[in-house]
Amino acid sequence: MALGMGRRGPTGKPRYSIFALARNALSYHENWQAAWRSPEPKPSYDAIIVGGGGHGLATAYYLASVHGIRNVAVLEKGWIGGGNTGRNTTIIRSNYLWDQSAAIYEHALKLWETMSQELNFNVMFSQRGVITLAHSEHELREMRRRVEAIRLNGIDTEVLTAADIKKLVPIINTDPSIRYPVMGGFIQKRGGTARHDAVAWGYARAADDFGVDIIQNCEVTGFRRGADGAIQGVETSKGFIGAKKVGCVAAGHSAVLSEMAGFKLPIQARPLQALVSEPIKPCIDTVVMSNAVHMYISQSDKGELVFGAGTDSYNSYAQRGSLNIVEHLLAAAVELYPIVSRLRVLRTWGGIVDTCPDASPIISKTPVPGLYFNCGWGTGGFKATPGSGHVFADLVANGQPNAIAAPFSLERFRTGFLVDEHGAAGVAH
Repeated sequence: MALGMGRRGPTGKPRYSIFALARNALSYHENWQAAWRSPEPKPSYDAIIVGGGGHGLATAYYLASVHGIRNVAVLEKGWIGGGNTGRNTTIIRSNYLWDQSAAIYEHALKLWETMSQELNFNVMFSQRGVITLAHSEHELREMRRRVEAIRLNGIDTEVLTAADIKKLVPIINTDPSIRYPVMGGFIQKRGGTARHDAVAWGYARAADDFGVDIIQNCEVTGFRRGADGAIQGVETSKGFIGAKKVGCVAAGHSAVLSEMAGFKLPIQARPLQALVSEPIKPCIDTVVMSNAVHMYISQSDKGELVFGAGTDSYNSYAQRGSLNIVEHLLAAAVELYPIVSRLRVLRTWGGIVDTCPDASPIISKTPVPGLYFNCGWGTGGFKATPGSGHVFADLVANGQPNAIAAPFSLERFRTGFLVDEHGAAGVAH
């Protein structure tokens, strides 16, 4: 828990602090206040956010804290953080090639750097650095070009030689005869990881502190529109809830919601897998990614090695994936990091990633007045969490996107002004 000065939030909720920790120790920690309430829904709200993941909770928090809109409900069909927020590999970076992507991810990274203090909740943000490997001369030359473009946007990044990488990651195999030889790479030192569950809990607690209602086990089953076509509210498993503004932040299920509202979104939902090993002593203190083999590795605070891969090749809403992806991931991991060959896999899981044709998100108004969508983040959703919530709250509050969000409107698929992160290989985690 973050170390504060014992001040109270907007609704009088006690702040976490070293003094609160000592005080509650006297009662064996049995008297901590619930992190957030579990209210029944009101008949209506000023705004409804559909989706209780990191992006949805961040949107609700910024609606309340920045825009003063506090009569807000977050509707989650399961439990808080039970979707992609709790099912990712927690990598955070902003070193994207295109200006539009760099702007929103750098906006998010700056918010990450102060998040624990702002939310009064330790999200365990660790700026341990993110290294991206090059496995060929061509890839290395392309990386040098990308580094210069990234620097022009004022984002920290630098090229590394194979020797530099070996010094930073002693367990890596730099033998030039292996299948994926390490030719060099680049690093963003401000990148790193955070605790995914803590991000959801921190935003949920902070939003609740502003009076936001967080309603779990409440599935949206439809939208109600008026004679003018504008949104009037949502039909749910707990009955109708009215609102003049509805923001949908449901990741892979966004296309299901849009069809309920009468229009289609250009996204596909696919499983994205990850796994962790049994815990071992600290052996890697950074994040290392490889685009060529779509495998990345870091080590958790518990000692587990965290491995991630690319998406499966089929569309699915299942939170699991196929064995061939795991086999490909582990084959590359054993070659690049030989010490992992005898480790046991502790558990595997999958998230549902929603990907647009250009691998960039949708933060947009829709054909339905008063209905807004935030989706299509693909494999980059977790790192964008605070920035996504911040700009989406601005869109919901004001009805128009700000300069950061504007390039990611639905209109770009009609005009052709795509933000092609597929072509820039920015889709890697």
